Amino acid sequence: MVYSIAQLNAISQDEFVEAVGFVFEDTPAIARQAWHHRPFPTVQALHQQMVQVMQSLSPAEQLALIRAHPDLGSRIRMAEASVQEQAGAGLDRLSASDYARFQTLNQAYKQKFGFPFIIAVKQQSQASILEAFEQRLLHSIDAERQQALQEIAAIAEFRLRDCVR
Repeated sequence: MVYSIAQLNAISQDEFVEAVGFVFEDTPAIARQAWHHRPFPTVQALHQQMVQVMQSLSPAEQLALIRAHPDLGSRIRMAEASVQEQAGAGLDRLSASDYARFQTLNQAYKQKFGFPFIIAVKQQSQASILEAFEQRLLHSIDAERQQALQEIAAIAEFRLRDCVR
């Protein structure tokens, strides 16, 4: 369902969480906390508040949020929003060799950093995602944690813009 910002400002906390709790993967607590800062004048203001909530999470809670994201190109069960986003980048149609490459990169990344590679796949291609994978494997763990949170914020903005007008 698509909501207006006025509708979101007028609904109960439970309804709000039902409406936008999915934008941060398996972490509806972010929406639950953001609700207290209504009214939001714009979708951008709502997004900024949700990102502030994400940034105020403890390091352990942030790591749990990062780890809630699925591997790219995976064939496991995942949230509907992730399914659609990955399909938009063609990750649901990988050839056997591309699938193997994604799996190898996913494993190398997880082994190095302890969490999945996260990138806002909307407006990305398989080639640009693979290039980012290769570059980011060279980063430090601290740099990648921050990059993951930035990517999560971008994903959340795309998701919000799809469901709030």
